[in-house]
Order: sequence, then C-alpha cells, then structure tokens
Amino acid sequence: MADLVLELAQTVAGVGVKTSYGEPVDIDGTKVVPVALGYYGFGGGSGTGDGVGSKEIHGQGSGSGGGGGGVSIPLGAYVGRGGDVRFEPNIIGMILVATPLVWVTGKALRWVIRALKH
Repeated sequence: MADLVLELAQTVAGVGVKTSYGEPVDIDGTKVVPVALGYYGFGGGSGTGDGVGSKEIHGQGSGSGGGGGGVSIPLGAYVGRGGDVRFEPNIIGMILVATPLVWVTGKALRWVIRALKH
C-alpha cells in the first residue's frame, strides 16, 4: 500500500500549474492560453486477518479499497493579439465557480448581521 501512495504522489507532484493553465495554442497569429479550475482526489484502503480487537470476531478477514476522481472547469483563456493580452472568460464556468462563493458569503453575512442585532 505504501508503494502505491508513493507512486501516486510522484505522478501528481508536477500537476499544479498544468492543471490550471493549458499549453499555449497559436490560432491564426493569435496566441491563446486556456485557463481552468482543476482539482482531484484519491482514496485508499487495506485489510487484515483474524479480527482480533474488533467487536465482531469471526476468525477471518480481508480488505480492499481504492478510488479517485477529478474535475476541471474551463474558466476562460488568456488571448494575446498584437502585443495586447487580455482574459476572455467562459461565463458558464465563472458562474459555476462563483455560485458556492456567493452562497457562503451570503450565509456568513447573515450570521454577522444576526449577531450584531442581538
């Protein structure tokens, strides 16, 4: 199991910026760098034998585990034309990212306002 964890760590160690910014693409003389919000997660597991120390003692045992997943939400792209670089957002991606932030901010403000009233 420890080897699997080390192997996963080595595989994802250099992902950081590559998850957020794609490779630059040249389209008709315009340089485009895609930008995304990406995150991922992994799980694990193990098992043992005879059930000693557990509430249910059956004299047997086994185990397994696993799991993993990830999400990438395209936020937009940096577009460079004639020495000028600007960010062109993907409106749907920005709404997907902003919705939880706005919800949490609204809840926090509600709690603060209630606390100030009392």
